[in-house]
Amino acid sequence: MFLFKDMANKTQTIEQKIFEAYSKEVLENEKEPKSVFLFCKNTAIKESDFYNHFASLENVKDRIFCQFFDNTISLITKEKGFSTQLPQERLLLFYYTFFEVLLLNRSYVLFVLQGSGNDLQRLTTLKGLRFSFKEFASGLIQDGNATKLSRFTKHPEVLFSEGVWIQLLFLLKFWIEDTSHSFEKTDMAIEKSVRTAFELFDNKSLDSVIDLGKFLWKEKNKMA
Repeated sequence: MFLFKDMANKTQTIEQKIFEAYSKEVLENEKEPKSVFLFCKNTAIKESDFYNHFASLENVKDRIFCQFFDNTISLITKEKGFSTQLPQERLLLFYYTFFEVLLLNRSYVLFVLQGSGNDLQRLTTLKGLRFSFKEFASGLIQDGNATKLSRFTKHPEVLFSEGVWIQLLFLLKFWIEDTSHSFEKTDMAIEKSVRTAFELFDNKSLDSVIDLGKFLWKEKNKMA
């Protein structure tokens, strides 16, 4: 099942149809299309329609993950009281929902990210997601800073957004390797890592860091 529909009206645009066609193409053939020409020929999509929306097949891959992000934001912003939640609560909700969206597309995500030859290729595929997610994270820290009276207690947006981006990459890798029932270990990793991140920024105790470290060490040994 693919989740490339507009979450508000349940309709598909040409762009979203290309997302779905591309995903089906790579999964059914177990390889990526060699050219835009072949992709359009095999999926009955006009080349003109393709190039009206995308510059290349790599551009499609990049924007599919942006679509996952957009679907997640569309869902969580509809949650009652979302705008008044604390930044930590909103980040938690984002992660839980984002991985639910990915689960609906897990075969595709695994194919693309595990099939990438190296970390640089994976980061290229996630370039658009990185930009969108860092903007979201910056908004969270801006809201948090707005409640702080002293500039010395405010968090640097750039540092925080980059930190949680690395956190998202870690959680993505953890989820890919997670074999627990209903991915419950990933849920635990999300909760612990988000709590740790915010407590580090708030200069609280290292208890959460130690707790997260123990959890990761234990899971790493199980997966080895």
